[in-house]
Amino acid sequence: MPLPCEGNAVPPTGAASPAETRKRNDVIDIYTIIFLALAVFIFIRLRSVLGQRTGSERPPFDRAARNALQGAPDSNVVPIPGKVIDQAPLAPTADVVAPTDRWKGLAEPGSSLALGLDAVAAQDSSFDPKHFLSGARSAYEMIVLAFANGDRRALRDLLSSEVYDSFETVIKDRERHEQKTETRFVSIDKAELVGAELRERTAQLTVRFVSQMISVTREKAGTIVDGNPDKVADITDVWTFARDITSRDPNWKLVGTGSSH
Repeated sequence: MPLPCEGNAVPPTGAASPAETRKRNDVIDIYTIIFLALAVFIFIRLRSVLGQRTGSERPPFDRAARNALQGAPDSNVVPIPGKVIDQAPLAPTADVVAPTDRWKGLAEPGSSLALGLDAVAAQDSSFDPKHFLSGARSAYEMIVLAFANGDRRALRDLLSSEVYDSFETVIKDRERHEQKTETRFVSIDKAELVGAELRERTAQLTVRFVSQMISVTREKAGTIVDGNPDKVADITDVWTFARDITSRDPNWKLVGTGSSH
């Protein structure tokens, strides 16, 4: 039996030919590349998802929270405009002024003056007696000087109609007699509250002024008819100011005067 030549060898039954083997390897390489690409894609997707916030994480401990706990102000906080909502009062501390000392330095606890101040403050939350006394002190000096100079315009804004009428009567009398008054303050030594009450819608506060001034009234020819230009007089005036607490006008007006030398 003739043996087959090497170039004409027939592959055994069931064995793959070289072409088929190369084709199969090519198929395996393609699938491998596809699987690797899918693996890389899935890895990137998982990383991107795991690296994002889902909303259930604990919020970061930012600077505002840290400063709040430490009691330091946060310079980046922007105040929201609008009405401030009152919160429940905190427990009193050593620095909180007790109710009995509410008018410390102004009125004795339980006195009629303190009770009057309480009544005014209960109806007018903006009431500040120390601020009032500062304004009353300035008004006292303005009124005295305006009266001496016959400045009706200034007086009209500071006096009630009744007090203005009485002041104007004196001014007219001086003008009729051609007299002029010169007044100069040396000092205002004291301005203290001596009375306070609330009459329906009107708050009335009475102040005692202790001052030193020089005052003289002269006739047209220069003759002195009252006072002494070289003598400092001690003056005590007791004046009452009033204000309608329901009015938007914050100004107080003089409604009553009294004095003693």
